[in-house]
Amino acid sequence: MTIDRLDHIVLTVRDVDASCEFYTRVLGMEVVTFAGGRRALKFGQQKINLHPAEAPVAPHAMHPTPGSADLCLITTSTMEEVLAHLEEQGVFVTEGPVPRTGAVGAITSVYFRDPDLNLVEVAVYGEGVFLRQD
Repeated sequence: MTIDRLDHIVLTVRDVDASCEFYTRVLGMEVVTFAGGRRALKFGQQKINLHPAEAPVAPHAMHPTPGSADLCLITTSTMEEVLAHLEEQGVFVTEGPVPRTGAVGAITSVYFRDPDLNLVEVAVYGEGVFLRQD
């Protein structure tokens, strides 16, 4: 067996509406509804399924908990564009830009939190390290 890519991940969230609003506004994802009214966030060829914490969809992780995820998302925008957009949206950057190592090489990353306090990393490949000037 050979694995090609991730298709979707699942986030357990306190408030599906709040998560949909955040991920569409801040990260430009599209909300899709499927299978009995469940919602997901679509981007590129992947999606993030949203499970409400009070009623996670079976089967699920052993201990589904809001705020326990740590995701890295790759953007085709420049780091300057990412930082300007996050500031425009009122998103506090907890760390970065900082150099990191992605799946296929060097990336520059910024970190922030979603409404459930999951750690969200947005990274850029091939731009060189852009260090924040505060």
